[in-house]
Amino acid sequence: MGDVQEQENLGAWLVAANTIRVEPFKLPPTGSDEVKVQMKAVGICGSDVHYYRHLRCADFVVTEPMVIGHECAGLVVEVGSNVKHLKVGDRVALEPGVSCSHCTHCKTGSYNLCPEMKFFATPPIHGSLANYVVHPAELCFKLPDGVSVEEGAMCEPLSVGVHGCRRAGIVPGVRLLVLGAGPIGLVTMLAARAFGATRIVVTDVDASRLAVAAQLGAPDVITVLVSTKTEDVEAEVREIQGVAGGEVDVAMDCVGVGKTMLTALRASKAGGKVCLIGMGHTEMTLPLTGAAAAREVDVVGVFRYRNTYPLCIQLLESKRIDVKPLITHRFGFSQQEVVEAFETSAKGGSAIKVMFNL
Repeated sequence: MGDVQEQENLGAWLVAANTIRVEPFKLPPTGSDEVKVQMKAVGICGSDVHYYRHLRCADFVVTEPMVIGHECAGLVVEVGSNVKHLKVGDRVALEPGVSCSHCTHCKTGSYNLCPEMKFFATPPIHGSLANYVVHPAELCFKLPDGVSVEEGAMCEPLSVGVHGCRRAGIVPGVRLLVLGAGPIGLVTMLAARAFGATRIVVTDVDASRLAVAAQLGAPDVITVLVSTKTEDVEAEVREIQGVAGGEVDVAMDCVGVGKTMLTALRASKAGGKVCLIGMGHTEMTLPLTGAAAAREVDVVGVFRYRNTYPLCIQLLESKRIDVKPLITHRFGFSQQEVVEAFETSAKGGSAIKVMFNL
C-alpha cells in the first residue's frame, strides 16, 4: 500500500451544456484489486466535445453533473492488497472501460460489447479529468521508460484504430481507403501503416487536415480533397481509385455519415470490406443490395476496442507509430484552462488532439 498525502481531489464537472466547473471530486477507498492513480495527462476526445456541447453522444445522455474525460495516463500512488504487477511510482495508461466479466460477451472475449460496461465519462459513470482516480489494476498498463504519459493517454484513441485494423483484416500490401482525417482517422491511418498497409488513400473536406495526414503518412499516404455533396461521389470514387491504382481492398469510414459510407461502398472492390468506425449519423440510407450484397462487400462495425493496450504500448515503444505530432495543444488544470481547452477542441481548426498536463 502507498501512503501518500495528496492534495484535495478536484474534477472537471460537466454541469450544463458548454459549462464545466473544476470542483471537489470525492473518490471511494482503493479496493484490494484497484490502484489510485494521480492523473498526469488527459486528452479531449470527440465524444467529450459532444457531451460538452449537447449533453449527449449518440444514445448516451448526461442527466446530472458528470466528471468528463477518458483518454488518460498517470502515476500510481496507492495499490490494493491483491495487486502484484504494479507498485507506487509506476507510470500507467488506463483502459477506461470496466466490463462485468460475467456476461456472454465478456466470457467469449468480446468484452467491449458488454451491456454493463462502465466506461469513464459515459453517463452515469464519472471520467478521469481529475487529480486522482481509482481504477481496476488489471486495466492499468505500465508504461516503459521510452513512452511518455502523453503517449500513454494516446493509447485510448490509438486503440480505436488498432481494433479497426483487426476488424478490417489489415495485412501487408492491402490497398486501403481511410475516410476522414480527424484524430481517429489519423490514428487509424498510422495503425494501418504499422499493420503493413503501404498504399493508403485518405480523404477529407479540410485541406489542412489532409496536409497533416500526408506529412504523418509519407511516403505511403495519398490524399484526396472531397466535398460534402452526395452528387460528387462518383467522380470522387474515380479519383480515389485512380490514385490508389484500382479498387480498394478495405475502406475504413472514420466519419460515419451517409456520403462517406456511400463512398466507401462504391470505392471498395467486390469481395472487399468496409469498416464503419465513425458515428456521425445515427441513421443512414444506403444502397446495400447493389453496392454490398451483390458484390459480397462485408460491412463491419467498430465499437470501442478490446485487448489493444499492450500492442499500442509496444507500437509506441518501438517507434513504429509516433503519436506525438497529433498533440497540437496543451493546457493545465485550472478552471480557466479547462474551459479554454474544451473551446479549442470544439472549434477544430488546427486543433487535432488537445491534451491536459496535470
